[in-house]
Amino acid sequence: MFENLSERLDRSFKLLKGQGKITEINIAETLKDVRRALLDADVNFKIAKNFTDSVKTKALGQNVLSAVKPGQMMVKLVHDELVELMGSTSSDINIKGNPAVILIAGLQGSGKTTFSGKLARLLKEKRGKNPLLVAGDVYRPAAIEQLKVLGEQIGIPVYTEEENKNPVAIAKAAIKQARQSGQDLVIVDTAGRLAVDEEMMNEIAAIKKAIDPEEILFVVDSMTGQDAVNTAREFNERLNFDGVVLTKLDGDTRGGAALSIRTVVDKPIKFIGTGEKLDALDVFHPNRMADRILGMGDIVSLVEKAQEQFDEVEAKKLQKKLARDQFNFNDFLKQINQVKKMGNLKDLAGMIPGMGKALKDVDIDDDAFKHVEAIIFSMTPAEREDPSLMNGTRRKRIADGSGTSVQEVNRLLKQFTETRKMMKMVAQGKRIGNPQQGYRN
Repeated sequence: MFENLSERLDRSFKLLKGQGKITEINIAETLKDVRRALLDADVNFKIAKNFTDSVKTKALGQNVLSAVKPGQMMVKLVHDELVELMGSTSSDINIKGNPAVILIAGLQGSGKTTFSGKLARLLKEKRGKNPLLVAGDVYRPAAIEQLKVLGEQIGIPVYTEEENKNPVAIAKAAIKQARQSGQDLVIVDTAGRLAVDEEMMNEIAAIKKAIDPEEILFVVDSMTGQDAVNTAREFNERLNFDGVVLTKLDGDTRGGAALSIRTVVDKPIKFIGTGEKLDALDVFHPNRMADRILGMGDIVSLVEKAQEQFDEVEAKKLQKKLARDQFNFNDFLKQINQVKKMGNLKDLAGMIPGMGKALKDVDIDDDAFKHVEAIIFSMTPAEREDPSLMNGTRRKRIADGSGTSVQEVNRLLKQFTETRKMMKMVAQGKRIGNPQQGYRN
């Protein structure tokens, strides 16, 4: 996401390279290019102009330190302005009621139903809530079935009345059911339309009035650009919603909705959907998003994703095995599975500073580990436990069984040996020296 915008902004900052100081003349071309980059990303024209005007005012008022180059100062100013444009800080949702009721609104195809499932899972696992999902889209049978499938996958009940065509009555009955069942959170998925129309607006307004939700979230398909912003404005006038959810930010989106919507509706972006999987939902942090747009990575989010998969007991067992040089292919498989659970590999790599740009044209398949796993699964239990058993005959058998070549098996064994050696040194508290000089204490 934001790849084109990141590339354009980076090119803009290079215009200031070699300049001794920031002046009105030398930043004019830079900011003109920044404005073009924002417009190409589908940012509202007025917002793009106000953005660059604000950066210009702040830039000309700066006393640039001799240790800081003008280009670096401009990056910081644009970064700070991006953070402010997207809302400055992250915003929490209100789930204090008993049950707390969250109403999900948006256009058809924006991803409301999938988001409802993702949100229920997140609040169950991260906040300890006991949710009830409500199938309030009475016009699209597939939406009801989709929500039931999602609920089954995440172990959360779904309230349906498939013969009832009154979404207001369904929502009220679901809340009553939640109280009786001791569920403390109700998430109401509602119907969308292909375009904003009066019938849809009246219906969603009637649902809001009947159930008085603690939180109304408006779901936006970020790939629709300025259309999404205009739709958000109309919904906000009728619903006065509490926050925005941007879906499909993992797609080929220019990002204009993310940069414009906060200013237009004066409501915070609360969540972003970054993939199809049910765990691909993140709290929106303006500062982290600004970091990623400017190619600075997002180490904080990367660490958070790693911590979610971290098992302290398993980690201590692993450390002991490493110190004793007992790390084997079963342990290796566990580490691969933990990495896979963290999300899309290219997105994860993009969170490392500088890697986003380096990997721009590199295709990292989410099945990148499948050959490694196939090789390990073709080993006997004894071979997985003791890699030193591998002789030529065994390697040939493993290659045939995994549909790979002996060379690929040899490559994996070599990488495994090097990884085990390095991890053992780290576990023993030793430091790794210059690779050219070998390892040393």
